Amino acid sequence: MILIQEWWGLDDHMVEVADQLAAAGFVTLAPDLYGGRVVHDADTAGQMLADLPVDQAAKELSGAVDYLLADPSVTSTPLGTVGFCMGGGFVLQLAAQQGDKIGAAVPFYGVGPAVPHQYSTVTAPIQGHYGEQDAFYPVDQARAQEQQIRDESSGSVEFFYYPAGHAFHNDKDLLGTYNEQYAKLAWDRAVAFLKANVH
Repeated sequence: MILIQEWWGLDDHMVEVADQLAAAGFVTLAPDLYGGRVVHDADTAGQMLADLPVDQAAKELSGAVDYLLADPSVTSTPLGTVGFCMGGGFVLQLAAQQGDKIGAAVPFYGVGPAVPHQYSTVTAPIQGHYGEQDAFYPVDQARAQEQQIRDESSGSVEFFYYPAGHAFHNDKDLLGTYNEQYAKLAWDRAVAFLKANVH
């Protein structure tokens, strides 16, 4: 499993999510796209995201795929990938870029410059989790993204929408939008989906 960070960096929440994936039985790798930097305010996080070279990050994530596929403790091919916010955008890009190497893609409110313009190379099933009150990525844009993926990809597509804001899964959410009920529901759905598709 490749876990891709939010715009805050590889923070304590991402470490906890990696541990949860490991507890569910997945060998999990969380590449550090910020080179060790973690930020705690939205302005700095936005600047870090703006400064992130998307092509270089995509190359690093491609390397993460190759690294996991070569790891003898990884028994599944293809791999799964999960990401949040900026990381959700990279999940979609990775699925488009890596084709059959990705067997399941789970973007949580996938936004940012990495979101692909087209999905014709996506073969993995995708399960998306989006907030209906997301101020960063309005739900009509999320629904348009869902429809575009349905129209262009060859994998199955399932999006869930929750009466919650952006980053509703993050219990350390600095935006104040964490929702325990919907975070658990989305996570349970994601883990079941990953177990069904990555084994």
